Amino acid sequence: MTEPLTPTPTDKEVLGWAHTARFFTTAAQLHQLPETGLPEVAFVGRSNAGKSTAINTLAQTKRLAFASKTPGRTQHINLFHVGPKDAPNQLWADLPGYGYAAVNRDAKQRWQKVMADYLQQREPLRGVVQMVDSRHGLTDLDRQLIDFMAERIYAGEISLLVLLTKADKLNRKEQAAILRETQELLASYVLTEQSDIGVSLFSALKNQGVADAARQLQEWVSPRDEVEHGPESESESEAESDDAAPTADR
Repeated sequence: MTEPLTPTPTDKEVLGWAHTARFFTTAAQLHQLPETGLPEVAFVGRSNAGKSTAINTLAQTKRLAFASKTPGRTQHINLFHVGPKDAPNQLWADLPGYGYAAVNRDAKQRWQKVMADYLQQREPLRGVVQMVDSRHGLTDLDRQLIDFMAERIYAGEISLLVLLTKADKLNRKEQAAILRETQELLASYVLTEQSDIGVSLFSALKNQGVADAARQLQEWVSPRDEVEHGPESESESEAESDDAAPTADR
């Protein structure tokens, strides 16, 4: 008998999952990051693009991600557990904002290298959420950051979700225009069948796109090898007794 498909989670369910996000640890260098075995999702964006606000909105808390009054002050990678308290199933990595000229040059070069190394080398990294101010669209710096990840995107190692933040500041016509423009620019990075790139309008103030973003994040929970090949079991009998249907990757 064919197993029924896993029902699609409701908005309430995916938001409830995102609301479990809580602080785990912080690191100034790549080698200081713990190896937890959990899939990781990185949040990136230019200073003032609304990254901290977006994270806090997804987590339904005001102070999970710290929004400094001085952009560029955050120079660490902050990790957050997501999922059940005793068995988290994902890590969110809040990376430093980029593109703020007033930061000390040496310090900026140091933590921008840490960020680039994380995006290019971090093995558990499953997806990246890039915050882009909808009033400006993808800037040269935003595209440079995508270029850092391009090879991993082409290989299907990581997925990319671009959130066009502060969408409430645009009217419907402007929203449709920037969404279309961004989709066209991102299409140039979809060079392989494995490339997974999405874009969505997002407004923390109007709660626009929040549930959709949470749903995408939750879809990145399952380790890639389990999604593509099925979970490994210690014995054939255990595999036969497992009634859970596999979760689709995309």
